[in-house]
Amino acid sequence: MYSKEELAELIIKNPEEYNKYKASAGELDLTELDFSNLTLEEIDFSNTELGGTSFIDSHVSNCNFSGSDLNAADFTRANVVECDFSESLLNGTDFSFATVNYCNFTDADMAGCIVKEAELSDSDLSASLNLSATRADDTTIWPDNDLLPDDFDTNYSKEDSEDEEESAVSDY
Repeated sequence: MYSKEELAELIIKNPEEYNKYKASAGELDLTELDFSNLTLEEIDFSNTELGGTSFIDSHVSNCNFSGSDLNAADFTRANVVECDFSESLLNGTDFSFATVNYCNFTDADMAGCIVKEAELSDSDLSASLNLSATRADDTTIWPDNDLLPDDFDTNYSKEDSEDEEESAVSDY
């Protein structure tokens, strides 16, 4: 049995050994760890508690985050490629300034997810949940419409609606 810190070391220094351990261990708690400024490839983070974990400025590719709790995780300025976020919780997860390409977000709960100035091109968000409750801005690059929910408006911005509410209140 590894401690959380030992698991972090395995992920960084010996990902193959970590993946072998993960296959038999099932759910793991990797909350609030710091994986900033790293290259993480082919890591099995499925069904893992990753709330508050930092992936800032990291290159994350071919990683499996399916079924994971990534609430308040931080992917700011990260390069995220070909990762599986299906059925994960992304409430408050920050992808600001990140490049997120060819990722799967099927049944991922994205309420409160921050995608300001993020590039999401070629990621499949078509079956994601609560995408309209993300915090985006005019510089967010969305994938083509066939990779978005049918009713999603790429011009939607949480900040715009908040500004409108504030101006409406100040008019009275």
